[in-house]
Amino acid sequence: MQILIVVNDPSDWGLSIPGVELVAARSYLVEPRYTQMRRVRVFNLCRSYRYQSVGYYVSLLAEARGHKPQPSVATIQDMKLQTLARLYSEDLDELIQQGLAPIRSDAFALSIYFGRNMAKRYARLCQQLVALFPAPLLRAHFTRDAERSWRLQRIAPIPASEIPATHQEFLTEAAQAYFAAHPRRPRAKQMRYDMAILYNPEDRIKPSNPRAIERFIRAARTLSIDAQVVARNEINRIAEYDALFIRETTAVNHHTYRFSRRAAAEGLAVIDDPDSILKCTNKVYLAQLLERHKISAPKTMVIHRDNRHLIEKELGLPCILKQPDSSFSQGVVKARHTGELSAMVDKLLERSELIVGQEFAPTDFDWRVGVIDGAPLFVCRYHMAKDHWQIVNQDATGDIDYGRVESMAVAAAPAHVVDTAVRAAGLIGEGFYGVDLKEFAGHCHVIEVNDNPNVDANFEDAELKEELYLQIMHSFLRRIEGRSAKGSSSHEKRTAPPL
Repeated sequence: MQILIVVNDPSDWGLSIPGVELVAARSYLVEPRYTQMRRVRVFNLCRSYRYQSVGYYVSLLAEARGHKPQPSVATIQDMKLQTLARLYSEDLDELIQQGLAPIRSDAFALSIYFGRNMAKRYARLCQQLVALFPAPLLRAHFTRDAERSWRLQRIAPIPASEIPATHQEFLTEAAQAYFAAHPRRPRAKQMRYDMAILYNPEDRIKPSNPRAIERFIRAARTLSIDAQVVARNEINRIAEYDALFIRETTAVNHHTYRFSRRAAAEGLAVIDDPDSILKCTNKVYLAQLLERHKISAPKTMVIHRDNRHLIEKELGLPCILKQPDSSFSQGVVKARHTGELSAMVDKLLERSELIVGQEFAPTDFDWRVGVIDGAPLFVCRYHMAKDHWQIVNQDATGDIDYGRVESMAVAAAPAHVVDTAVRAAGLIGEGFYGVDLKEFAGHCHVIEVNDNPNVDANFEDAELKEELYLQIMHSFLRRIEGRSAKGSSSHEKRTAPPL
């Protein structure tokens, strides 16, 4: 991948970095050779990113050409939203309070040059802010609130015109160190696209086992996609890829969501996309969504402090309680009697203002229907773990026991189960989902819709085998090529601004 640093006037910069081309903004916008380049990363260091300025058009046309700009137009716009900055301030609260504790003033501006500040003590905070708002030059403004806690007030790209002369030498060093630490990753021969698979083989509970990851990689390469596993500390390299496939358990206040959001902002094809993560990882949202669209579910109650006294009357005992972001049966408990119910509700409401309660419907197995691009992909029966009421049983020592998995052809599964699953998944989006259902009282009921569904070798793939992995990779290929075509057509309709 070729790397360009685009500036208003190259003569103003003392940057000389092996393998990196310093380009005048005017040249990048109007010269045909830059229009025709492929596989390019553009680091936009223009003097201004104001709407319709030269700097704005560098990032805009970079996206139209299929290049990967930093900052992207989406990042520039995101930084204008103060509410977004404050939301991320909450995510980084502990790091912010620790890092800024020694500061005596009530306001502080942190300048970040290629992920670094001149003071090393802010290194971790700089890295996290760049992960959330990818740009080569950033300035984060912090203020103290009424309780004397630090808050991220706003964050913005630093126009090159605002960099003090005393910082120029450090900026050059930071840029050189950045590119030395992030050498261009060569693509495998005869591969057209690159895919990052976010995966941690050390996780005890994960959505794919190592053999399934190997099969995903093999299927991708069959379609000329060079798929490689990446770790959570490689988020700053995500722009080098064309697609991101998340194979870790997702959560909103988590690196998986930051990866997804960063990849989407960079224009990658992403599964799981940020919107699907937000929707699927909150059981309160899902309960209201299913109710609104009249999709059958077990009797459900959104519980809060003011209606908790009605739980036993509405749901009976035993009943199921779920923390909103539960996954892999963790955070899901069964209350068998009144005392147990009260204690469990107390504990769950300490973490969330709202929780979900459902009637307990014992069955020998749950249905799982995998859905991708709005179509069923696989069907399984997940049997309950031995002597347990869930498909996964993790005891106090951490030992995990799974129930038996039966895979079957989609055509062999009950049509009403498959149809209900597809309808429920369609309420979330066009990503890759695992819909869990139960059959009882003569009806099929949706338990939940999961992003990031299990695909384990010799389990979910037992019926389709290698074809399952190929179908998922075909979905990625369509997404990648669709984005490439969209970028090409939008470029044809645009002309460079007058200079």
